[in-house]
Amino acid sequence: MTCDAVLVGDGPPRHVTAEEASAYHGPGFVWIHVDSVDDPELAMLAGSDMPDVAANALVATETRPRCDRIEQGAILNLRGPAAGEVDTTDRLVSIRMWVRRGKVNSLTRRPLLATQAVLADMKTGKIVDPGDLVAAFAREISAELDPQVAELGDILDDCETDLEGRNVYRLRSNIARIRAEAIAFRRFVAPDRDALQTLALQDFDWLAEDDRLHIREAADRFARMAEELEAVRERSALLHEQLTDLRGEEIDQRSLLISMVAFIFLPLTFITGLLGMNVKGIPFADEPWAFWGVCALCVALAVAVMAWFARRHWLRR
Repeated sequence: MTCDAVLVGDGPPRHVTAEEASAYHGPGFVWIHVDSVDDPELAMLAGSDMPDVAANALVATETRPRCDRIEQGAILNLRGPAAGEVDTTDRLVSIRMWVRRGKVNSLTRRPLLATQAVLADMKTGKIVDPGDLVAAFAREISAELDPQVAELGDILDDCETDLEGRNVYRLRSNIARIRAEAIAFRRFVAPDRDALQTLALQDFDWLAEDDRLHIREAADRFARMAEELEAVRERSALLHEQLTDLRGEEIDQRSLLISMVAFIFLPLTFITGLLGMNVKGIPFADEPWAFWGVCALCVALAVAVMAWFARRHWLRR
């Protein structure tokens, strides 16, 4: 477990202990962040000013994006890309925040990619209050997630090109993977949008108008990603149906070809079997031209059957 407290006061941002952070009352604000895979102790995360509802929301095992107001504070949960590979079914990791004037408490059970970018913004003086911190997380998470969602659409475009070229090898597994990833992303992207839209509508005194603007912009980006993910899911389903139809068509064509070959050789097999019987009385058995005559008859029968197929338009692919 790691507990990190960053103080933004009358000077440059600096790291302080959890005890100093709990006792700080301004100017500026303090950000207490816990990054852990285990259940943290609430004493390391916050002091006595945290309601039980907010404390339970921070340490909950399973979370989804949300925004709930408690007096002049807000419980905000967001989901974003992880800082590294995640061996879980959830593609996005959560950050849970309890935000009010002068203090922000946050927790992530797995490292969040946006955290380092937010810290870099704090060092350059771009974040000076809790509203700036929330807006920075919303902006960074949406910016990092956007190219991943766009990549799904690009991969799906390649699959459509391969399908048009009738290159169906490995397409089924690729389409299924893209559809599964789109569903996994959309599971949290749409609630991220709803949580940010709810936050932007609140009249908190620590949320400035420019912060609301950035939060609305991030919410709009999440809305666009949700729409794109929905389109990817529908296109994947359509491609899967087209791929199934194409495979069925190929099977039908091959079955037709096998049936045609069998139909051509059926009368030839009957003639050769009949003349190949080891019995007396086979016509022209002693004639020198009999063999070539039978061959010519077989060729003529094959040509006649092929001409009948052509007349019936069965030879067209």
